[in-house]
Amino acid sequence: MARFIRALFYVIMTVFGILLGYKLAGLIRDQLFSSLTLEQQQISFFATGCVITLLSIVLSPLLANLFMRITSRVAEYFQKISFPEMIMGTIGLIIGLIVSSLVDLVLSKVPLKDIPTIGEFLAAFIYLLVTIFICYLGIFITTRVIYNPGTGDMLGRGGLFGGKKRSSAKVLDTSVIIDGRFAEIYKSGFVEGEILVPRFVLDEMQQIADSADALRRNRGRRGLDMLTALQKEVPIRIVEKDYPGGATDARLVKLCQDAGAVLVTTDFNLNKVAQLQGVKVLNVNELANALKPVFIPGEEISLHVIREGKEPGQGLSYLDDGTMVVIEDGKRHIGRKITVEVTSVLQTMAGKMVFARTV
Repeated sequence: MARFIRALFYVIMTVFGILLGYKLAGLIRDQLFSSLTLEQQQISFFATGCVITLLSIVLSPLLANLFMRITSRVAEYFQKISFPEMIMGTIGLIIGLIVSSLVDLVLSKVPLKDIPTIGEFLAAFIYLLVTIFICYLGIFITTRVIYNPGTGDMLGRGGLFGGKKRSSAKVLDTSVIIDGRFAEIYKSGFVEGEILVPRFVLDEMQQIADSADALRRNRGRRGLDMLTALQKEVPIRIVEKDYPGGATDARLVKLCQDAGAVLVTTDFNLNKVAQLQGVKVLNVNELANALKPVFIPGEEISLHVIREGKEPGQGLSYLDDGTMVVIEDGKRHIGRKITVEVTSVLQTMAGKMVFARTV
């Protein structure tokens, strides 16, 4: 499709160059070469037309590439805009055009065109600036003041159809970006809604990725790689709004409160603080713990004994999901695969621990 549009643009530019060359050649002939003979005028007409046509053919690939880049950027921008926000923006644009036409009527009474030499150009330039400014103002008011794209509220009165509603947008904090598991969770379809990443979180990620400490640097780069991979699946909107003077956690909670969005994190303390302030939180660690297999005392499982435990005679093993299994009298089986019987399961803040004994 892109090749077809590019080829079509080449053809349009070539035809436009031929027509422009013909018009300009005639104008130059009538204005500059009117004193020449008919034969000389024809030669000048033909030469000027050829030069302008060739110039348009040479420039058409550059203009086509520029056109495709601009079109791609515009398409990416519109993909990040919700349908209600697009409707409100269109309404703002229409209102802006109406208001700008009224303002232009008032400005037309000002005798700008009577200024020698530059009068008409100056008047057209001022009218254009006024139109652009008022249209931008109309779009800004309808999409940022009247309508809140984060919550769907109209002037803070509870949304388009009344009633306070919570946005489905998800705000990512630094910990969940570095963790890296959220990209796979989102792609699995269990999480929906727009993905929001605050600018101050991105700045913090960049500082971590540029750290002199190798471990922090690798964690930061892994987080940025996760965002890049996620952006290939779904548009990520960078939120420029900030709350200077506070810690990153406090700014995240305030942003979620203002936008009615859901905070996604792996930070236990931030989870609790956000919930105390009425912010809904999705904790990836809690999700991972909930998805771990449930074992019943008396159930038998097969696993490899990795190393000895803290208590005498204990052996340690790990399930595929990382769950630790403490095996009574398992030290003598280190390095071997054995069958054990589950005796109990302990739920801790860090996750589950399974206690077992050899069969």
